[in-house]
Amino acid sequence: MKSFFFFALLFFFACGETTTPTANKQIDYQGHRGARGLFPENSITGLVKALDFPIQTLELDVVVSQDSQLILSHEPWFSHVICQYGDGQAITEAAAETLKLIHLDYKDIKSFDCGSRGNPRFPEQKKLKSYKPSFMDAISNVELHCRKTNRTPPHYNVELKSQPAWYDVFTPQPKKFVQLALQEIALLEIEEQITLQSFDPAILNEIHRQAPNISTSFLVENIDGLETNLKKLNFVPNIYSPYFKLLNVGAVNAMHQKGMKVIPWTINDPVIMKKLIEIGVDGIITDYPNLIP
Repeated sequence: MKSFFFFALLFFFACGETTTPTANKQIDYQGHRGARGLFPENSITGLVKALDFPIQTLELDVVVSQDSQLILSHEPWFSHVICQYGDGQAITEAAAETLKLIHLDYKDIKSFDCGSRGNPRFPEQKKLKSYKPSFMDAISNVELHCRKTNRTPPHYNVELKSQPAWYDVFTPQPKKFVQLALQEIALLEIEEQITLQSFDPAILNEIHRQAPNISTSFLVENIDGLETNLKKLNFVPNIYSPYFKLLNVGAVNAMHQKGMKVIPWTINDPVIMKKLIEIGVDGIITDYPNLIP
């Protein structure tokens, strides 16, 4: 699915089809995990620095702590690749998944450093001491920065990290997870700025049940096809967000015909960004906001 040949084949067929003109279309450029290619992922620094670029939306991930706070983190544990104990001691791979954020209060989570080591996948990323912030702290800092700099506040594309095997092990059941997310969104008064996304259909169905007016995005990395995937939901989401190599112009048109915007992830090559825009996508999620064409 993720081979270069498959990607090239998709775009070969795409080039032979008629595309919709996009010259005047506003593309929703989203900073993935803030600006992961440049700064520690899901950090307050990365979120704020992403706004130095033409970013309309900040994309980030949340899990839940023991004291029921949303925490910015891609995994519901401490990655042994990018995190270390506060004293600089390395986290072993064996220990990593035992360090479940759902078993730690926010004050304890903040004692770990997830920025000083850098990320071997992103050699340009600055090595900065960083902790996993709470959603409340992160958004409050971004909004304050925007007020101080007279910048229009961004939108937020927030992934609720969930899968059935994680329920009550790494993450709460969908009902509770969604309740916690909606409570914090209401406290921050950002309902009009938020999209909630997930790979987990149960999470999306629960969001729609509890708050049908909240924008939703269905994250997809499988090859089951559009119709099969949508049958997993009780509604049609606002956004369909597939792995970018799954797209061609026919797929984009089919998604638009369902009334959904198409925002693929994660594109770090300006040439590919332009190709995707040419076939009609509505947004681009990138680790490198400095490469936006």
